[in-house]
Amino acid sequence: MIRLALTLGDPRGIGPEIVQKALNDPRIAALGASWHVVGPSGTEAAVDEALGEWHAESTLADAGRFAGLAVERATHLALTGVVQGMVTAPLDKYALKAGGYDFPGHTEMLSALARVPVAMMLASDRLRVVLATTHIALRDVPAAVTREAIAQACHTTHRGLVQDFGIEAPRIALCALNPHAGDHGRFGDEDDTLLTPVAAELGVAGPYPADTVFVRAMRGEFDAVIAPYHDVGMTAIKVASFGSAVNVTLGLPFVRTSPDHGTALDIAGKGVASADSMVEAMVLAADMVRRRARI
Repeated sequence: MIRLALTLGDPRGIGPEIVQKALNDPRIAALGASWHVVGPSGTEAAVDEALGEWHAESTLADAGRFAGLAVERATHLALTGVVQGMVTAPLDKYALKAGGYDFPGHTEMLSALARVPVAMMLASDRLRVVLATTHIALRDVPAAVTREAIAQACHTTHRGLVQDFGIEAPRIALCALNPHAGDHGRFGDEDDTLLTPVAAELGVAGPYPADTVFVRAMRGEFDAVIAPYHDVGMTAIKVASFGSAVNVTLGLPFVRTSPDHGTALDIAGKGVASADSMVEAMVLAADMVRRRARI
């Protein structure tokens, strides 16, 4: 049987609500998987492993601590083979740091816990986008877009597409850094001097301008696009598939997926949060476990 951990994320947000809704969804029941819910008691979700109690006097730091503890525990369960992976509900990055975990997000935390390089993918049935750089300021992006960063993203994406998505010969494209791919150096020379030779060396297509490469991928020309920085990739996937896309951490020795949205603190506790992306994340996690078992 497929065994997966579920973390509740930030207990102030919609994580507990969408976890409970998803577990009650017939699409999840049809998977025949076993789900191990990790997080604090006292929320809308029933937990299998309580890491403490959430109550009216709990603070922002408590929220971050519970979210971090859940990720740590789920990672331990995955690394020791108790589960084959995890699906994580959204956490709040500010609360996470206040709770004692100085990571900009799940991706970086999981990489540190598992001690492996990873890549962040957003995937839907219309588009797959992988980020070469993740949660950094825009002013720091040009220095962070290095040959090593692009190569690591491409290699990890190739392995993930084969192992987790069953694509035997992945077609990967590289998104340009500058407008119009620099227009022969007029708007920056990084695409000519760095990205073009790296793409040729790695055997991937591009770099192509951001205003065309994602459309080409959605039309079936590419299986994934490597985006040089966070917002250009995230904007493309969320415009294409918000609510049905799934965050996938490639490169881990276990499966990890997550919904494509945040904690939605403004609607938490109102019972109106959609669990659709959580359901998609759980379905994809189960599919990825099955594919890995066949390889």
